Amino acid sequence: MNRKLTFLAVLCPLLFSSSSCTNREALGRSDDPKGGKAKTNDKLESVSPHVLPPLPFKEDALEPVISAKTISFHHGKHQKGYVDNLNKLVVGTDFAGMPLEKIITETAGKVDRTAIFNNAAQAWNHAFYWRSLSPKGGGEPPAALKQKIEASFGSLDACKKELATAAMGQFGSGWAWLVQDGDKLKVVKTGNADVPMTAGLKPLLVLDVWEHAYYLDYQNRRVDYVNTVLDKLINWAFAAENLD
Repeated sequence: MNRKLTFLAVLCPLLFSSSSCTNREALGRSDDPKGGKAKTNDKLESVSPHVLPPLPFKEDALEPVISAKTISFHHGKHQKGYVDNLNKLVVGTDFAGMPLEKIITETAGKVDRTAIFNNAAQAWNHAFYWRSLSPKGGGEPPAALKQKIEASFGSLDACKKELATAAMGQFGSGWAWLVQDGDKLKVVKTGNADVPMTAGLKPLLVLDVWEHAYYLDYQNRRVDYVNTVLDKLINWAFAAENLD
C-alpha cells in the first residue's frame, strides 16, 4: 500500500463528517486479495466546515486514570478549538472543502501554511488519541499485534518501556506513537502537531503528552500519567485494527 493510501486508510474512521468517506471499505484496499491495484473512493465529499467528532466513550469512562473534567476540557475546549480555528483559516483558500487528510499532506513542511497544518494535524491527532484509549484497555494485545510487537521489540514490556521513554523524552508538547514501518513496528515521538504519516509511517496508536492531556489530574507528574495509561487504558485492539 502506498503512503497516500496508508494515510487514508488510517484516517477514514476518524473523519469529522459521515460524508467524508462515502465508502470506507473501498479505501486502501485491493480488489484482488492477492494484490493488484488498490481501490480508492472517487467520491470523497467536502468536509468543510469540519465538525468536532464525538468521543468514543463517555466523559467519565476513563476514571480514575483520566478524570471527566480533564476529558471535558481536552475534548470540548482544546480539540474543538483546533477544529474551529481550522474552519476559519481555510475560508477563501484552496483548502476550503478539502478532506482533512488532504489538508495535512498539502500543508506539511510549508512555512506559509503552518497555521493551517497545525490546526488540521492537531484535530486529526486528537481524534486518533481518543481511539487509542479504552475503558477496557491495557492487558494483552490481540495475537497478531502481539506477534509483531515481540518480533520488533522482544516483548510487550519492552514495547511499553519504549513508548514510556519516548513520551517522557519529548521535551515540551508532543506525541509518542507506535507506528508500522513496512514489516516492522517502532516507537517515534513528534513535537507539537507533527504527524508520522508525513514521514511515510503508519500510526497504530498514540499517547498525548501535551500538558492539557494530564495536568488537571497529575500536575507535573507526566511519568505517572504515561505509565498508568499504558497499564490500564491503552487500546491494543485499535492498534491491531490499524495493522497492514
